[in-house]
Amino acid sequence: MNTKHQKILIKGTIFVLLVALIFLLSRYGPKPFNLLGPLWEELNDVEEFHSRRERIIRFLISLGPYSSAVFILLQALQVVVSPIPGELTGVVGGYVYGKLFGFILSTLGLTLGSWVAFELSSILGRPFVEKFVNKKVLEKFNFLTTNIGATICFLLFIIPGFPKDILCYILGLSGMRLSTFLIVSTIGRIPGTYLLTIQGASIRSEEYSTAVLFMVISAAILFLAYLYRMRLLQWIKSRA
Repeated sequence: MNTKHQKILIKGTIFVLLVALIFLLSRYGPKPFNLLGPLWEELNDVEEFHSRRERIIRFLISLGPYSSAVFILLQALQVVVSPIPGELTGVVGGYVYGKLFGFILSTLGLTLGSWVAFELSSILGRPFVEKFVNKKVLEKFNFLTTNIGATICFLLFIIPGFPKDILCYILGLSGMRLSTFLIVSTIGRIPGTYLLTIQGASIRSEEYSTAVLFMVISAAILFLAYLYRMRLLQWIKSRA
């Protein structure tokens, strides 16, 4: 067995052990609220987003002591293959587990998913990444595969609306050290994760004014990021 295969085996073993540890600790971790609030029943037919959110909440509640472990893996999965929007799972985390634990569990899941995406890209290379990332998008951000520095990558992670899941795959091709990537991606995701968690927790505790306030703040930030997206991208490219 050559060195490359040994590294892959070691990383795979670490991943399996981490998942096992998550399920073990989940029995002693935060449990979801047992009942859905009255607001939820009023909104579940408003639009598909609310309907999907309700289904995820009921699913997590049904898992009992393993609920938090499955939520972490669900957050990780949405980074790797994006089966559901990250905004949805972020709000659900705050609604089901509260501000503190919702934020912690979401952060753990996003970090785990980012690590997996980065490693898959690094090990399997560009042909594999092209299965997940459109070639035009990959070419647009091809400058990220050069050694552009941790600060630039941090800015990309912290910019609202930027495709952070895709960024994990692209940076896997860059030769960036894993430790640097994990620090940059984890800290860069914190503001967005916190905003989503607060929204969910505020709805759960019926602090509707707080929920609306954070929704407006999130929408305003996204709108500004969209308006100035090209300028931001050009500035980042010039720094790179």
